[in-house]
Amino acid sequence: MRILGVNALFHDPAAALVVDGRTVAAAEEERFSRRKHGKRPLPFSAWELPEQAAAWCLRRAGLRPQDLDAVAYSFDPALARPADAMGLDDPWDHLRLTYAREAPGFLRTALPGLDPGVVRFVPHHMAHAASGAFAAPDAEDCSVLVLDGRGERASHLAARRVRDRLEPLRAQELPHSLGLVYEELTEHLGFLRSCDEFKVMALASHGTPRMLPALRRHVYPTGDGGFHAAGVPWHELCPPRGPDEPWTRDHADAAASAQAVLEETLLDLVRWLHGRTHHEVLTLAGGVALNCVANSRVAREGPFSRVWVQPAAGGRGDRARRRPAAVRRRR
Repeated sequence: MRILGVNALFHDPAAALVVDGRTVAAAEEERFSRRKHGKRPLPFSAWELPEQAAAWCLRRAGLRPQDLDAVAYSFDPALARPADAMGLDDPWDHLRLTYAREAPGFLRTALPGLDPGVVRFVPHHMAHAASGAFAAPDAEDCSVLVLDGRGERASHLAARRVRDRLEPLRAQELPHSLGLVYEELTEHLGFLRSCDEFKVMALASHGTPRMLPALRRHVYPTGDGGFHAAGVPWHELCPPRGPDEPWTRDHADAAASAQAVLEETLLDLVRWLHGRTHHEVLTLAGGVALNCVANSRVAREGPFSRVWVQPAAGGRGDRARRRPAAVRRRR
C-alpha cells in the first residue's frame, strides 16, 4: 500500500508518504516555500495545500500521483458543525469547511494524475492520536492524549492503543479548548496567534501566577476526563499589548497564570486517563503537546512511568506516523 498523508486545513501544511507501513518520506511545505508555518491559519488560506512537499515525497520514492492507493486528508468535514453552533466566533469558518469538502479536487489539480476517488477524510484528532500512539517505540499498548486548538467539533481526545487498534475514550466538545485559550492570550499579548505561543510559554518564566484564582473560574477540569476552557476575560486581567510595545509585569503574570492553569488541567486529564487504562506509557500529540514545560511536569508528577511526545506534535505531525528515538523516563 502506498499512502500519502496530507495536513493542510488550519496551519503547518505538510505531507508524508507511507509505503507498506513504513514512512519513506516526510516534509513540511515551509521548507520549500520559506514561509514560517507554511501559511497563516485563516479560513481564506484553507485551500492552500502542501503541493511542493507532496511532490517531493513522491519523487523521493520514485512514485507518480497515479501510483497512490490512498491519500489521507487530516480533517473530516462530515463531522464538523457550523462555528456559531459550537459557540465559536469565526464568521468565515464556512469557507474552511467548503475548502475541506473540495480537497479531493484541489489535490487532483495539485498532483496531476491523482484519482480524487482515493482521497479519504480522516478525523483530525484520530490522525493526531495515530501519529503518537503508532509511532511511539516499544509501546504496543499505550495511552494517548491529544490536545490542540480545535478539530472538527472537539479540541481534545483521550484514547488507548491496543496493538493495531485505537479506542477513543473521551473527547471535549468545542467551544472548550485549552489550545484556543492559549491562542487568545498569545494574541492579547501582541504576538502572532497560532504561531507565537512558544513566546507566551517563555514569558511565563518571568512572571508569577497571581491571576490563577481568577483563571480557575474559566479554565478547570470537570473530573470526567473533560474540562471547561472558554470565556476568559483577558482584558479584565491585564491590558492588551501592541506588537511593538514592551511587555510589563502584568503581561508576564498573565502568561504565568495561563501556563499554571494549563498544567493543572493537563495533569487532571492525564490522571483520569491512567485510571481508565492503567498503561505504563503515555503518548502526547496535538499543538498543546509542544508545551515542553507542561510536558515536563506531566512526566515528573503524572502517574505514567514513561511519557513520549510526538516530535512534530502540531498540525504538521498529523499527516503520517513517524518513529523518532526516545521515550522520556520519569526518574
